[in-house]
Amino acid sequence: MNMTLTLEQLLSTFEKYNLDIWPMQVLAYLLGIAALFFAIKRTQYSGRVVVGILSFLWLWTAIGFFFLYFGPVYSLAYAFGGLFLIQGFLFLADVVKPRFSFGFKADVYSITGVLFIAYAMIGYPVVGYFLGHSYPQSPPFGLTPCPVAVFTFGMFLLTDKKVPKLFLVIPLLWALSGVMPVSVGILEDIGMIISGVIGTGLILYRDRNK
Repeated sequence: MNMTLTLEQLLSTFEKYNLDIWPMQVLAYLLGIAALFFAIKRTQYSGRVVVGILSFLWLWTAIGFFFLYFGPVYSLAYAFGGLFLIQGFLFLADVVKPRFSFGFKADVYSITGVLFIAYAMIGYPVVGYFLGHSYPQSPPFGLTPCPVAVFTFGMFLLTDKKVPKLFLVIPLLWALSGVMPVSVGILEDIGMIISGVIGTGLILYRDRNK
């Protein structure tokens, strides 16, 4: 069992993954834009659409990335994939019995949420480019764990109801685990650690005052 993590392992995994799944990256961006649109422009089905998209991104990452691609080169990836699978099913259950409601307000929570979403969709490839981790050796938005986690915190900050605390556990744990890839050179994941700590703090503070 391979329990070590190196920069070369990560970059080579991203490269093979990106090349094999093309054009799923395009679909992921379309889904991300759709989720942001429905979070801002409320309709009768906005909540279900947004959590449905989040469910898809977490489940795809669990199966497509962790189980099929990263697990064979890094054994702990299977355990991480299991956590992402659980989170994906939590969101899926919420599609059936919705608890989330979204809406943009010109306050610190929504603005921070949009900044997190922008980092997940745009910041990762831009920062990665300057670090020498350009496509295809970069984590694609929506289809790899770190951009998915940042995007999720952004969406949580756009909710106008309390976020069930159970939904925060796995994203926060994953954000804190960002010290591992950062330690081997994936410095763009510093943004994920920041989004996890600041995002969770803001969500808990906001929800406590509701």
